[in-house]
Amino acid sequence: MTLALAIHGGCGTLPKPEMTEAEWAQARADLASALRAGWTILSKGGPAVDAVEAAVRVMEDSPHFNAGYGSAFNADGDHELDASIMDGETLAAGAICAAKRIRNPILAAKALMLRGDPLLLTGPAADAFAEHEGIDTVDNAYFSTERRRKNLASMKIRELVGTAAEASEAEKHGTVGAVACDTRGHLAAATSTGGYTNKPAGRVGDSPIIGAGTYARDGRCAVSGTGKGEYFIRYCVGHEIASLIAYKGLSLADATQAVLAELSAHEIGAGLVAVDAEGNIVAPFNTEGMYRGWVSPDGLIHVATHGDVELAGQAA
Repeated sequence: MTLALAIHGGCGTLPKPEMTEAEWAQARADLASALRAGWTILSKGGPAVDAVEAAVRVMEDSPHFNAGYGSAFNADGDHELDASIMDGETLAAGAICAAKRIRNPILAAKALMLRGDPLLLTGPAADAFAEHEGIDTVDNAYFSTERRRKNLASMKIRELVGTAAEASEAEKHGTVGAVACDTRGHLAAATSTGGYTNKPAGRVGDSPIIGAGTYARDGRCAVSGTGKGEYFIRYCVGHEIASLIAYKGLSLADATQAVLAELSAHEIGAGLVAVDAEGNIVAPFNTEGMYRGWVSPDGLIHVATHGDVELAGQAA
């Protein structure tokens, strides 16, 4: 089988002038580190589900992405985290949402998947589950960064003057995700997010919803999405792409473009990464930029934030 691994760090990418070149370089370096973590597992014959967990965990630890450390603030000034993971071989999945103390939400989602039942836990129950499983928990303030504080202040002002709808994807959203195909042809997907800036307390987006922001099914595809979660839920984006492949015989590229076109028609900022059963990778988006990366069959790492894609060395 053709090994495949692709990641995204959200389509809420800042305009280039808003960060220094050194900061952009560090963001790209963190994308490359995430790819190396996942590829190390795949190249040794490990399962796709372990690879996507490893890749997402690296991005949760980076302040450049809206997941884990560096997550967005909600309207109350707190962080509420969502994550999910799905194994395309068995359709097993695990998800947590509105968690406040789990350092790496993707670890709790995977632990829940391995437990088998329930599939989704929310809020204090998710935090308690992580603690019970020995997964690191932290004070909510751990997730805060100065950039996210500025985003919250900006959105509060926009709310007061009635311009919230005009905010950029960078001000509002952000997610991380990974998809993979392993040596046995099994697929997996994982997604993690802090939601959108100034979201109502208790709001849950598409990232922990199986079939919306995360979906994997052997023989079809694995998908992780980023953008306005409410629309990903309404369109069942992940499952829709898998269905277009299975029932209409579309290629991965055509299926993802068809779904993205529907979102674009409603002026919804969106992006995703996906891989099919043959190891083909796509990373389409309709915003100014999307943190993204993949490993080509020759083992080279490719990363990007806006239009240009750059090589970042060997994956292993």
